[in-house]
Amino acid sequence: MSIDALAVTSVPEAVYEALRERILTQREAPGAAVTEQAVADRFGVARPTAKVALERLVAEGLLRRTAHKTARVPQLSRDDIVDLYANRAIVEEAALRALATRGIVPSEALAAQRMLADAARAAHAPAGSASDRDATAPLARADIAFHRALVEAQPSPRLARMHALLMGEIELCTGQVQAHRLLALADVVEQHQRILDAVAGGDPEAAGRLTRAHIEGARDRLLARYDATRSAPNDEPTDERD
Repeated sequence: MSIDALAVTSVPEAVYEALRERILTQREAPGAAVTEQAVADRFGVARPTAKVALERLVAEGLLRRTAHKTARVPQLSRDDIVDLYANRAIVEEAALRALATRGIVPSEALAAQRMLADAARAAHAPAGSASDRDATAPLARADIAFHRALVEAQPSPRLARMHALLMGEIELCTGQVQAHRLLALADVVEQHQRILDAVAGGDPEAAGRLTRAHIEGARDRLLARYDATRSAPNDEPTDERD
């Protein structure tokens, strides 16, 4: 892929975004080595540009690199999932409590909620069936966008930065476990709406409580799928794709 094909304003940003997408969509598999030279060759850029992209991805937790070692895509463990979601619940609960004190619902969250609600109304096939597999990954991203928008709208920039750091690994985690197939859209939309209503109604206690319950429910579904795939014959993750 040439960098000319990437519609962004700066070359380092283009490389970063394209490589991030490859990691999150498993085109760079867990455990895969990602070198500056390989990135430079793939995107037709200089090695210093590739280095900038890799450093950003390491900082986000989407690549791991020890001193003088090649960066690799991490394979997240069950303990990683538990830790990520525990911290996500803490951050988002605090953020939604703060947001509800203002009673302001950001337009970006409403837009993501409308996308999910429209998809829920249009859905006829059960989750994971051949007819909806290609559609579920964008919906998972809309779910992420909903949460990002709410946290970014609360008053603390530091809390927003902590959340952004967590969410890169959350996306990596859900991609590795194929968690986009676990979306029960009607339930997600209903839970989101309750959170939005609590924020709009200026109810910090309800906003925080509902947010924590929503995240912990997602964690439990993710862990159940993780455990199921690891208990398959030969300890190989199951792949439901055709």
